[in-house]
Amino acid sequence: MTIIQEIPVLITIFGGTGDLAKRKLYPALFRLFKKGHLKNSFAVIGTARREWSNDYYQEVVLESIQQLSNDDAEKKAFASHFYYLSHNVEHTQHYDQLKHLADTLDATYHTLGNRVFYLSVAPNFFGTIAQHIKTQHLLTSNGFNRLIIEKPFGHNLQTAIELNNQLTQTFDENQIFRIDHYLGKEMVQNITALRCHNALLKACWHAEYIDNIQITLAESVGFEDRAGYYDKSGALRDMVQNHIFQILSLLSMELPETLNGENIREEKASVLRHLRMYDENAIKEHFVRAQYIGNDDIIGYKEEPDIDAYTRTETFVAGKIFIDNARWKNIPFYIRTGKRLSHKDTSVHIQFKPTSPEVAGNLLSIHIQPEEQIRLFINTKEQGLSHHIQMIDLTKTYTQQNAPEAYERLILECLHGDMTNFAHREEIELSWAFIDRIRHAWDNDTQSNIPTYTAGSMGPIESIQLLEKDGFHWINQ
Repeated sequence: MTIIQEIPVLITIFGGTGDLAKRKLYPALFRLFKKGHLKNSFAVIGTARREWSNDYYQEVVLESIQQLSNDDAEKKAFASHFYYLSHNVEHTQHYDQLKHLADTLDATYHTLGNRVFYLSVAPNFFGTIAQHIKTQHLLTSNGFNRLIIEKPFGHNLQTAIELNNQLTQTFDENQIFRIDHYLGKEMVQNITALRCHNALLKACWHAEYIDNIQITLAESVGFEDRAGYYDKSGALRDMVQNHIFQILSLLSMELPETLNGENIREEKASVLRHLRMYDENAIKEHFVRAQYIGNDDIIGYKEEPDIDAYTRTETFVAGKIFIDNARWKNIPFYIRTGKRLSHKDTSVHIQFKPTSPEVAGNLLSIHIQPEEQIRLFINTKEQGLSHHIQMIDLTKTYTQQNAPEAYERLILECLHGDMTNFAHREEIELSWAFIDRIRHAWDNDTQSNIPTYTAGSMGPIESIQLLEKDGFHWINQ
């Protein structure tokens, strides 16, 4: 039986009135409270521009966790650890007030000088906040100091480098936790376990046995209330640079002898160093961008409110990626992601080579969401007198009841100082170097028509053709 030990900590959430805090952070912290990881020796300071009182802030926290417990006393006990400070991140004197409150709560709740600073604000404030944390002496010398930041980690390589340089003036790299919630999902974390602890998979996880690997991050929704951000970003920056590359790295990295955070992060970075870098002609051949157009129920992207009618921002990306090392020589990794597709689907498919022309190759499918499944398709003899070979489906479905939510898992890992499932600076900068080439080629091409797809489909015909010309097809098209 695992013994849970409470982790003393003071957590300061910049952007404490925001949607992310209410939808994800407060429920995640409450789940940790219910399980005993947070108990008596913790406090949370929420900061933002709004003029809220402590009582009102605690009511907001209570509302965010209302459906997670029927025990009113438990919920009130949790919310009593929350304190609010109206704060302008650009005003030095507000950090002096923040330091005073932090020191007071440290003494009151015996948090032992352990501090986590969670930046749930626009990235252009990251550097300013980090600088003031240092100059106004919010860091402690008798406990740990850790920084959690949300994506986007820059807008391109140059801004990513500038951001990282700003943050490392205050925090060491091993104190910076760049959160990608996909890395907290159960089935994404299962990728390494599947590869490492199954001899039949470990032995054939390379070019000799695998035909292709597919990564799909399909969304049936649009960009919701993020029009301003999304039209400046697009699917390539919003999904490929972070989520898809993190999954691709876990699928393709060399397995280190010791599965600790430092070794795994180094192997993931090694994958990104070996990405085949395309010129503009190769980008046209290997990458597809598209925008959705309307159907009977949904308007097209260009007709959406607050979207430029002449925008060339892509809402769909498909691509073929090669990793130029011995393990993956000439094996294509196909990726696709998009908005307003036919259904929500986050999945990985490993297509193994057939043993003969008459028999289909094995398939391993890892379904990340909405269902959590591992499906292995293997060939067997058809029952009876026939010698016909048939493929059967071995499926393990995971129940989501009481399963840790991604933010709960990742915040706990930060509290323990475990950086395994967080992005390292080098990973961020290497991925941006690849993405910038594609973005540059697309931005230079102002004349070509951007392909379209009807909302409710699985993308443009060009995405299907990308695989067909190689003799493959999308799994779960």
